[in-house]
Amino acid sequence: MNVKICEAAMTKDEVNGYVGKVVFEVEGHDASYEMALQSDKGNEWSYSLLFAGKSGSEEQIDAVDAEIESNDELYERLIDAAVDALG
Repeated sequence: MNVKICEAAMTKDEVNGYVGKVVFEVEGHDASYEMALQSDKGNEWSYSLLFAGKSGSEEQIDAVDAEIESNDELYERLIDAAVDALG
């Protein structure tokens, strides 16, 4: 799956820990995606995958979610982009 990261952001505070997002495109997909991230200490991450902007195909977002779950390299790349945005 060919993924292009378009935007990444991350904040950190005492109450919510690390909160960030990564907006990305997948080659051949009509819609962009946003991966919302949260971690209390920056080592174990929870995420939600949603459409960024306009909605797209449920089959495609399900395929992207399955790829993130099974592809550690992609998962880490997306998280690293958000963490790097923290500065």
